[in-house]
Amino acid sequence: MNAPLKFAAIGIDHRHIFGMAQNMIDAGAVFAGWFTEGNPEPTEGFIKRFPDVPRVQAADILLNDASIDLVLLSGIPCDRAGWAVKAMDAGKDVMSDKPGCTTRDQLKDLQDCVARTGRIWTIDFSERFEVPSVTKAAELVAEGAIGRVIQTVGLGPHRLNRATRPDWFFDRNAYGGILTDIGSHQIDQFLFFTGSTDAEITMANVGNYANPETPGLNDFGEIALQSETGHGYIRLDWYTPDALPSWGDGRLTILGTEGYIELRKYVDVGGDAGSDHVILVNATRCEKISAADAGLPYFARLIADIRNRTETSMTQAHTFKVCDLALRAQLLAEERAS
Repeated sequence: MNAPLKFAAIGIDHRHIFGMAQNMIDAGAVFAGWFTEGNPEPTEGFIKRFPDVPRVQAADILLNDASIDLVLLSGIPCDRAGWAVKAMDAGKDVMSDKPGCTTRDQLKDLQDCVARTGRIWTIDFSERFEVPSVTKAAELVAEGAIGRVIQTVGLGPHRLNRATRPDWFFDRNAYGGILTDIGSHQIDQFLFFTGSTDAEITMANVGNYANPETPGLNDFGEIALQSETGHGYIRLDWYTPDALPSWGDGRLTILGTEGYIELRKYVDVGGDAGSDHVILVNATRCEKISAADAGLPYFARLIADIRNRTETSMTQAHTFKVCDLALRAQLLAEERAS
């Protein structure tokens, strides 16, 4: 029987680290230690959540520990690629928060490092990998419940929570722009559900319509994509109203040749309580499915991939392509806006 996989965290500037770490623990891994610069906003809550996990005084302590297999990264976005390269050069596999990189040069460095080291560089696209309703939708699509998928429409509204945001959140060069950042979630789902390995960005826009005091923030963004197998539309914003009982009314519609699926991931306004609502409509079914217990297979699959050097959780090519398309969309949108 294999010993449990051990992982560490470097950088906890974004609260996504809570889900990344907890889901790895739930999949059977052991949290061996963590390091972060200073005391970013999530620090107090992180210590309360993982009180028995030691904080070390230098990242090299973790990188030089031969017993650690995987490093989680959720630092300032523009710093994640550099830490990923350091970790892979130290013989570790890496799970990054999104965005995994914020420039094309960083993406090239990551691609070169993976080719040089043979390590795994993966991104926890939490709007797919931490959402049971997406697991259920993937099962339905694989069963042929809606025929061949030809389009996805992904909506990614978020609550700004301005008072708790650090300065880097409003710095375009630090977070990479809204399409590079949260747009990567929907690009990932478009490629996955349409079975696409590449796509053309046919439209991309960003804007700042409600936050003129922080001009570095994109508070709105949209993308249209087309591939050989499907079409996609993505809308992102930081406008979630205070009355919504969730950080965002995230939705995904998957259109097939024989039906459609709609995911109301986090809230069903005016409908059922709770999260993870799946609406399925095809020739014989018209129903709402509760998918809260559908599971989150990415994390256990990643553990197996690390042990077996396989690609069952997500292919490396897919991870790179999502980043490539997100960066291309952001640059196109900024060129149009200039």
